[in-house]
Amino acid sequence: MANTKTTTTESQKPKFPTEIVDLPSRGYFYPEESTLSQGQVEIKYMTAREEDILTSANLIKKGKVLDKLFEAVIVGNGEGAPINMSELLLGDKNAIMFACRILGYGKEYVCRVQDVQSGIDQEETIDLTSLDHKEIKFENFTQHVNAFPFTLPSSKREVILRLLTHQDEKNIEQELKGLKKLELKTGISSELSTRVKHMIIAVDGNDDSQHIRQFVDNELLSRDSLALREYLVQIQPDIDTEIVITNENDGTEVKTTVPLTVEFFWPKTRT
Repeated sequence: MANTKTTTTESQKPKFPTEIVDLPSRGYFYPEESTLSQGQVEIKYMTAREEDILTSANLIKKGKVLDKLFEAVIVGNGEGAPINMSELLLGDKNAIMFACRILGYGKEYVCRVQDVQSGIDQEETIDLTSLDHKEIKFENFTQHVNAFPFTLPSSKREVILRLLTHQDEKNIEQELKGLKKLELKTGISSELSTRVKHMIIAVDGNDDSQHIRQFVDNELLSRDSLALREYLVQIQPDIDTEIVITNENDGTEVKTTVPLTVEFFWPKTRT
């Protein structure tokens, strides 16, 4: 993967090899006092102990595999200071995930690519180190501030959005678990609206959480909801997973995204 380098420190040599991972956010949207504002995370190479984590049926069932893996491999920020994992922006978390995969099992990712639009269904070998960071115009935003004003195109309401963090993901997951009974009864998932409620931190200057939830449930037009989600995708630092593949049937080139299948962290054993 681009933007990694091997750690070499004489004063405090680790007992295991490590790499410095440059975060897609560059640390730009973290509070200045956060150790993540340095824009780097140091991770160690995966060992058999980390493979035990990845193959733990109990952790897989609970959906906590990646959390436990990150806890095991993250050493600190690029300067050796500990980091608060709950602060990690989701795009930065993705970068660490890709780096772990490369250090653990190599850069080649063999997967089946399926693209409904083009009809492609073929096996591809993807070089994960060729994936770079999304291009973000950081100069357009205020450093150390995770808050983005946005005018909803249809209703013209003014909202302030934020990039979601690892802790937000856990909170959303917990909230959705609480709504599971209602979903089973109605057949309607609340995932999309729940995520939007966590993305918005103010509506027309009002940052009361109940006001925001009432707005999302009763006043947020679907076209405005789509627009704000598209805007956040545009400004969110992340790994650019768009790739170009060649259709085996007619030789045409097709743009698609890297599929994250079960073999991303559980590659087939080669014989």
